[in-house]
Amino acid sequence: MLEKQLIPVEQLLPNKLFIIPLVGKPIFPGIFTPLIIESSHDLEIIELALAADSMIGLLLDKDDENEDVATGSLYSIGTAAKIVKKINLPDGGVNIFISTLKRFRVKKFLSDSGPTVAAIEYLEDENDKTIEVKALTRSLLSEMKQLSENNPLFSEEMRLNMVNIDHPGKIADFITSILNTEREVQQNILETLDVQKRMEDVLVFIKKEQELLKIQKKIQNQINEKIEKSQRDYFLKEELKAIKQELGMVVDSKSSEYNRLKEAIEKLNFEGEVKEQVERELEKFSMMDPNASEYIVTRNYLDTITSLPWIKSGHKDIDLEKSKEILDKDHYGLEDVKERILEYLAVRKLKKDTKGSIICLVGAPGVGKTSVGISIARALDKKFFRFSVGGMRDEAEIKGHRRTYVGAMPGKIIQGLKIVKSSDPVFMIDEIDKMGSSYQGDPSSALLEVLDPEQNYAFRDHYLDTPFDISDILFIVTANTLDTIPRPLLDRMEVIRLSGYIEEEKIAIAKKYLIPKSLSKSGLKRKDVRYNKSALSTISVNYAREAGMRNYEKALDKIHRKIAKKLVLKEEKSPFKLNSENLTDYLGKPVFREEEIKKIEKPGMAIGLAWTNFGGDTLLIEAINIPGKGGIKLTGQMGDVMKESANIAYSYVKHIAGNFNIGPEYFEKNTLHLHIPEGATPKDGPSAGITMASTLLSVATGRQIKNNLAMTGELSLTGKVLPIGGLKEKTIAARRNKIKTIIIPDANQRDLEEIPEHIQKGIKFFPVTTLEEVIKLIF
Repeated sequence: MLEKQLIPVEQLLPNKLFIIPLVGKPIFPGIFTPLIIESSHDLEIIELALAADSMIGLLLDKDDENEDVATGSLYSIGTAAKIVKKINLPDGGVNIFISTLKRFRVKKFLSDSGPTVAAIEYLEDENDKTIEVKALTRSLLSEMKQLSENNPLFSEEMRLNMVNIDHPGKIADFITSILNTEREVQQNILETLDVQKRMEDVLVFIKKEQELLKIQKKIQNQINEKIEKSQRDYFLKEELKAIKQELGMVVDSKSSEYNRLKEAIEKLNFEGEVKEQVERELEKFSMMDPNASEYIVTRNYLDTITSLPWIKSGHKDIDLEKSKEILDKDHYGLEDVKERILEYLAVRKLKKDTKGSIICLVGAPGVGKTSVGISIARALDKKFFRFSVGGMRDEAEIKGHRRTYVGAMPGKIIQGLKIVKSSDPVFMIDEIDKMGSSYQGDPSSALLEVLDPEQNYAFRDHYLDTPFDISDILFIVTANTLDTIPRPLLDRMEVIRLSGYIEEEKIAIAKKYLIPKSLSKSGLKRKDVRYNKSALSTISVNYAREAGMRNYEKALDKIHRKIAKKLVLKEEKSPFKLNSENLTDYLGKPVFREEEIKKIEKPGMAIGLAWTNFGGDTLLIEAINIPGKGGIKLTGQMGDVMKESANIAYSYVKHIAGNFNIGPEYFEKNTLHLHIPEGATPKDGPSAGITMASTLLSVATGRQIKNNLAMTGELSLTGKVLPIGGLKEKTIAARRNKIKTIIIPDANQRDLEEIPEHIQKGIKFFPVTTLEEVIKLIF
C-alpha cells in the first residue's frame, strides 16, 4: 500500500495567470481581502479564472489615473491570488474575496487583445534565516505594538495577526500593507526579495510613522486644550449670566450698551423729528446681532448723538471789566477788535441770551488773529475750538459724510461740539480765504448755512441727518485778504481789520510778550539777558520790517539760542547785554539796510502806497523818456487793473501837458517807460493811479518830486481822485519808511479817524479831489 505524499501548494500553482490590474496600492502575499471589480474587461477575466482554476495575478498600474490599462503600463512583479468567493453587486459589478499566495514576475504577456494572460515565474524570499532577520522580526513586532497602541485604526484582530505570522518576510509584507505609505514605496517593498533588506526598509517606515503620530498627537492635544478652554469659558459665562440675572444686573455687553444708550437718550428729552429718528435707530440697534457690520455703525451713530450738547448752556453773568482786563493783558493795541468784543458782550449782558455772532478778522500774517480768538474765548469764559480750512476741498469736511459710506463721520462743526461738550463755545475757522473747491464739492458753499444766523438754528449735518442748533456758537473766522472769499459768505460776517504794527508797537509787544516767551522756550531766565531800547528798535528796522511779529519772534529765538550755547559752553557769563552795536554778532548782517528806505533822487521817481496780503507797503515808481515813436511802455509785473491805471495816467498827463509848456511833439517823439521795481512780485489794483501820473509828469517836466512824500489814490480819466482801501495799513508802511507827508483822496478823510493818534503822529495828510491839487503839493 502506497503512502499518501503531501505536495506544497506552491507546486500546484499554474505557470499562466489571468492578470487583474490594480490602480490603488499593491496587494501583498499572505492576505485575505475583498476586491471590487467594475470594468467589463476585468469581469470577463474573473469569469474565465473561475471557470479554470480560480487563480488570478494582481499587477499594479504605474499610472494611478489611467483608465485604459495597457500591458506596458503594468509593473512586472505582482501577487498571485486565489478567488475564494464571488458576490454579485446591484450595479453590475462583483465583490470577490481573494487569498493572496505568492510573488511572481511576468516573463511574457501572451495576449495583445481580449483578456490579459501572462506567462509567469514564482519568486522565493531570500536571506530569511539569519540572526539579523530574527532580531529585525522582534524589533518590527515591538515597534508595531507601540504604534498600534497609539493608533485607534489598528484593531485587535490586526494585532493578533501580526503575532501569529510565523514567516519574517510575511510579517514585513503585512506591516507594509497596513502602513499609510505611497504606492511606489509599497511596490518597491513587494519587489524586494531579500527579507533582511525588506525588514530594514519597513522599520524605517515605522519610525517615520511614529514621528508623524507624535506630531499628530501634539496637534490634537493643542486642539483639545483650546476646545476645553472655550467650553470652560462658555460654562463660566453662562454661570455668570445666571448669577447676574439672579442679582438683577445687566446680563451681556449688548444689553449693557443698549441700556447705557437708552438711559443717555432719555436724559436728553428729545422732541419731534430728532426723537423719532433716535428712537428708530435705538430700536434697530436692540435687534441687531453684535457681529453684524451695521451694529458698529449704529452704535457709533447713537454714541455721537448722546455725546452732543443738546441741552442749552445757561446764561452766564458777564463781567465787562474783567473781560476788558483779559483782552488788555493778552494783546497790546488792537483797540478796534477789543471794542467790538466788548460791544458784543454788552449786548449779551442786556439781552441775557447766548446767541452767537460771526466775526471775520482780516490782517497780514503774524499780527495775532489766532491768538485774538483764544483771548476772546477766555474773556467770554467759553470753551474754544479751532480748525483750519486752508486747502480744504471737500464739503463733507464741514457737513459730514452720509452713513452709507464706510468710515463715515460728522463734519468739523459737529466734531468740535462733541469735543467741547458745550452748546455756546467760540469756534475759530482759520484761513477761510484759502479754501479750494473740487469735484467733491465746494466747502465755502457748505459754510453758508453754518455762518447764517437765519439758518444755523437748524443746521443739518449729513451724518446726523437731524437738525441741530448751532446758533449759540460765536464764530471767529480769519483771513489774510477778502479778495478770495465768496461774496455771499463775506456778507454774513462782520469784518474787523487787524493792521500791522509800527516800530513803537513792536518794541512794546516784544517787551511784554515775546521776550519772556522766547526766554522760556530757550531755557533762559529774565536775568540772563538784558535788552536796551536801541537793540529792540534795530531788530524792528533792520531784521523784521514786515507788518506782523513772526520774524521779530524768530530773531529773538535766534539770539537766545546763541546765548544758551555760550552759557552751556561757559564762553561767557550772564547777564548778556544787547544793544544796536553788538546785535550783528547774534543776528548777522541786517536783512534791511537804511539805504533800502525808498528815496526820490531825480525827476521821474515817485513813492506810492500799496496794500497786500502781508499788510501795507511802499512802492517806488520810476519813469524815463526814450526817443522813439511815442506811447508808453509798462514793466514790473503789473496786473490788468494796474495797466489800465497807467494808461489812464498817461492819457491825462498828455491832456494837461500844455499847462506845463510841453507840446504834443514831446509825446510823439518820446516813448515813456514806466517801471515798478521788484519785478518778480506781482502787483495789481487802481490805487497807484495818481502816483503813476505824478511820475510821468515829473519825467516830462524834468522836475523832481519832494522827498519823504508818498501818495495813494485812484485816478479817473477826467482827473478826479477816487477813494482807496487799506489806508491804515498804508499809513503804517509809510511810517516804517520815514514818510512825513501823505496825499490821500478826500473821500478817505473818514478813515483817518480809525487810525490811532500814535500812528498818525509826525505825518501830515493832504486830502485831494483832483490831480491838479496833487501837482501843487508834489513839486
